[in-house]
Amino acid sequence: MAAGPVAPGAVLRHELEALHKQWWCFLLLGILLIVFGTVCIVDPLIGSIASVLFLGFVLLAGGITQIISSVWAGKWSGMLLHLLMGLLYIIVGYMIIDRPGISMAVVTTFIVVFLIVAGLFRIVSSLVIRFHGWGWVLLNGLITLILGLIIQRQMPEASLWVIGLFVGIELIFNGWAWVMLSFGLRRVGSAT
Repeated sequence: MAAGPVAPGAVLRHELEALHKQWWCFLLLGILLIVFGTVCIVDPLIGSIASVLFLGFVLLAGGITQIISSVWAGKWSGMLLHLLMGLLYIIVGYMIIDRPGISMAVVTTFIVVFLIVAGLFRIVSSLVIRFHGWGWVLLNGLITLILGLIIQRQMPEASLWVIGLFVGIELIFNGWAWVMLSFGLRRVGSAT
């Protein structure tokens, strides 16, 4: 016999009750992210090197996994492409791990190009289209463009701190989001 439809509120309540029991895990995760973020901001060189090395190891692991899975799957039309992509991941991952200083400069250059292009795009689109709230987008574009130009003027030294600083800021904001979620889950559980 099939059960009737379940009310969305009941599903949400059930999920919140399950998460309530583990609220402290979310709190611990948030605190760890805040601590790591603070370390990255206090010493951005450590954060930059750690981030670039992490990227290298992820690419290395992804390449190994892709090669193994393509060989494991056997003969198929995409096998050669997946083998070559896996090999490319391994080579790039190894290059990043082998030369983290150069890798930091390359990643920082990508960040600079992104900031400048995104800033210009926001400025032009806000001035041409003039949509609701276009002034805020214009301000955002100006700040993004100026940030990109400031970092570009400080290259190559900026590659020692930009990645670590940006990662640190992201980790702190993400950590506070998890901390707030944990407090919300704790309150929800006590209210039920």
